[in-house]
Parts: sequence; structure tokens; C-alpha cells
Amino acid sequence: MRTGVFLFGGVEFADAGAGPPDPTERRYGHKEMWRATEQIIDAGVLCDRLGFDSFWLTEHHFQHEGYEIIPNGILLGAILAERTEKLRIGMAFNIVPQWHPLRLAEDFATLHNISGGRGILGVGRGTVPREAETLGAEIGSFDNPDAAAADELNRKQFDEAMQVIRLALDNDTFSFHGEVYDFPPAGIPDRGGFVSELSLVPRPLHPYEVWQAITSPPTLEQVPRRGWGGVFWNNHHSFIKMRWERFAEVFAAEHGRELGRGEHRQLVLNVRVADSYEAAADSLRPGHDEFWKFLGPYGWSKGYMGEDGKPSPPGLIPTLEQSIAQKNCLVGTPADVAETINWYDEQIGLENLLLFPAMPGDRYEEIHEQLHRIAEEVLPLLN
Repeated sequence: MRTGVFLFGGVEFADAGAGPPDPTERRYGHKEMWRATEQIIDAGVLCDRLGFDSFWLTEHHFQHEGYEIIPNGILLGAILAERTEKLRIGMAFNIVPQWHPLRLAEDFATLHNISGGRGILGVGRGTVPREAETLGAEIGSFDNPDAAAADELNRKQFDEAMQVIRLALDNDTFSFHGEVYDFPPAGIPDRGGFVSELSLVPRPLHPYEVWQAITSPPTLEQVPRRGWGGVFWNNHHSFIKMRWERFAEVFAAEHGRELGRGEHRQLVLNVRVADSYEAAADSLRPGHDEFWKFLGPYGWSKGYMGEDGKPSPPGLIPTLEQSIAQKNCLVGTPADVAETINWYDEQIGLENLLLFPAMPGDRYEEIHEQLHRIAEEVLPLLN
């Protein structure tokens, strides 16, 4: 089992919880933001020393609230590559419609090569209108009144961008002429002729993996057809099993072979380890409630199961007890946490596990303690 660590990467604060302040009322200064960035890098170095397989960050922009402060994980990943030896470095996720696709391809290839093949190309479509629309993309988030039309445009932009990125990364020369992107544009003069093809510089020197978040039924059908890995997070455990198996069915139908145990699928689990269940729950509750106060309005709860057994309607702000019951928050002693991970392994086959050990506001000293306890007390108990 390859076990990695996923961090949002935010500013420390002491007043996390379900009550005030409202998320948009938070505002932190540039020194606090940069101090957190340095602490995030330190956490990645620690993950390498503790023997974790991978370290993932997440791309976000303009978050004065301090929740997710890394706009370019590839750039930060290049710094980590120089300070680590074995750690694979990924983004959960590069928000593809917010990038020029060829700049994303160039930057990823640079990270992948300078790290000796340790880059992971994590891709997603985005969730935050403030970021997407400022950076030239649409997003069909829960609070967008034009969600359906925006989602359709976002999917088209994402699909074409990923075609461009794969063509550029995988071929000596390429061209692409679609509805959204046109590379190279017609009529570019160059030394007495016209440009008809392009060559990405640099291209990857090593094989690379592509992983995409599975957040909707269409994505569940598309990702295995493309042959990429699918990442599952914040889903009820029965939905995980159902979607895990559907992913394998679609992959087999498209590619003519059965997936191996857990192959091309990765589970993300929120984790808090302490000396007792009560201590772990008390430690996690403020950050859990802040997490959902911040992200619930974007529709993140649609992977939860409602009382009717169907997916919860978007907008749910779950309690910690609800999250624990869904089995996407693992809370308790090292033995408790390991037992649930082993249960998932028996249910679906875990070859790729990504652990989320920090919530908004958590102090990095506490995050480092969690990383030590997971590596030294939980992972040795896994099957």
C-alpha cells in the first residue's frame, strides 16, 4: 500500500469552530501567509523523513481567509524535490481550467524531471467561482446561479485542456485545434514559413501518473475511460464501494483488461490520532466544523448519505458525529484508526491511500505530531 499525506496548507488560528467568525470575515497578513508556506514545506520534508510515499497540496488563489494559501504546488514541489529524497510530490489538484494548458505541461515536466520522476500530475475542474472566473474559467459550483451552463463550459474547457497537456507531454511534436484551444494558431510566421506543429520543452524524462478527483457521476465514467487514476474523498463508505467497483467496470469495458486490486483508485481519509477516542474527537471537532463551515456552501457534502439512503443534498453542514458515521473521518487511538483502514482494505482493496491529518486552523506543531503518530503507530498496524 502506498500511503501519502494531503494538506490544505493554511494559516494557524485559535478560533476554529462552528460559530463565528464567518469564513469570509477572516483575513490574514502576508507575513502570516508566508510563515505558513514555510511550515508547509517543513511538513513535506518531515513526510519524506518518516517514510510516507507521497505529499499532496491543493491549488487555491486569493484566499485572504488563510484556509488554503498555495497557488502553485508545482513551484512549491520543485523546492520540496530539492529537500527530499524519495517523496513523490502531487497536487490534489491542479485546477486545469485556471491554467494555460501548455504552461501547466511545461511546469509539471520541469518538476517531474528535477525530482527524478517523483512528480504526480493531479488534475481537477475546480470548485470556487472567485478563483475560476478571475482566472478565465467557469465553474458550476453549488452557489453559482448559472451552475448548469457554467459546468458544461468547464467540462469542455477541462477536456480540451487535458487533451492538449497529454499530447504535449507524450509526443515529440503536436498540434490541437478544438473549440476552446487552438495550438498553434494558424498563420504564425517563422523564418520564411508558418508554424504547423509545436514541441514542448521540457518533456518528461520518466513515466508519470495522472490522478483526477471523482466528484460526480459523469467524472466517474470519464476518468477510467481515459486510463487515469481516480481519487475518492468525503463519501459515505457504501458509496465508496459502489463507485470503486463501477470505476473498475468502466475501465475493463474500455481497455479490455481487469484492474488489479485497488489499481488506479485512491482513497482519501480524514484522520485524527490520540490516546483515546474522546481525546481525538475533542482535538478534531473545531477544525472539522471550520472545514465544513467554509466548504459546505460549495456543495462538498454531496458524497454523504442522507437519512433516506440517497446522496445528501448539497449544502449539508455535517457534525463530526455524522462524519464519523459516514466513515470518512477516522478518529481514535492508533489501533482504532488502523482497524478502520484495514476494514476498508478488506472491503475494496487499498493500494493507494491518502491521509488528511490537518484541519483549518491546526497548529503545525500538532500536525507534525499527527504525522509522527500515523507513521510510527498506525502504519505498522496495517495489513
